[in-house]
Amino acid sequence: MSICGKRYAEAVAAYVSRIPSEQAKAIAQAADLVVTSLRRGGIVNAFGSGHSEAVAMEIAGRAGGLVPTNRLALRDIVLHGGEPLSVLSDPLLERDLGVAERILNAAPVQPEDAFVIISSSGVNGVVVELADIVKRRGHPLIAMTSLAHSTAVPSRHPSGRKLYEFADVVLDNGAPLGDSVLELPGGGSFGAVSTITSALLAQMMVAEVVAQMLSADEAPPVYLSANIPEGDAHNNELEARYAGRLRRGA
Repeated sequence: MSICGKRYAEAVAAYVSRIPSEQAKAIAQAADLVVTSLRRGGIVNAFGSGHSEAVAMEIAGRAGGLVPTNRLALRDIVLHGGEPLSVLSDPLLERDLGVAERILNAAPVQPEDAFVIISSSGVNGVVVELADIVKRRGHPLIAMTSLAHSTAVPSRHPSGRKLYEFADVVLDNGAPLGDSVLELPGGGSFGAVSTITSALLAQMMVAEVVAQMLSADEAPPVYLSANIPEGDAHNNELEARYAGRLRRGA
């Protein structure tokens, strides 16, 4: 490994090491919201655009994670909303306020559902508008964002508000303004950290949900890997409890 690679690993490790202590209370609160939703028959809808979609994938539909989960995405307006494929060619689609309601209208959302919206900046039109609609519809909302970044830049939403301002619980991924942690000669930086710290937050939240359910003698609805012999049968049985409400695939 080069010296630069080692420097990056050490920088990321420093950010990761702060998450368990600094975010413990927020993680527990987020888990409370999720458990309450699951007990009411709800599911967790996770949304992130751009690289934040990778974090939504940590929450929805993966081995070791919760079965009652959905991953919402910009492309849903085409795959499930019937819009032309050409709309996805717009590089600024995540700044279009109107997309948020179109995503929700194409999703099998029910009143008991909870939401996790992931955006490190937390300022673009879709995520802010989605958060606004979610709260107006009465859903619990967990925001995963960088407070250092979000509080340092202006909102791109007409309200002037940002994702974290709508949330019932904020999980701060701790990433710096601009996300990257290594400086470039002459200015700028490289080596992003937010995906790593956000994935850790997501998995810690799920771990707390499972722990709460186990402590209450409830069987947590958790996926097994589909790549072990009993995985498919186990997962299919759990998914059947949420027929018509879970999307798995694109």
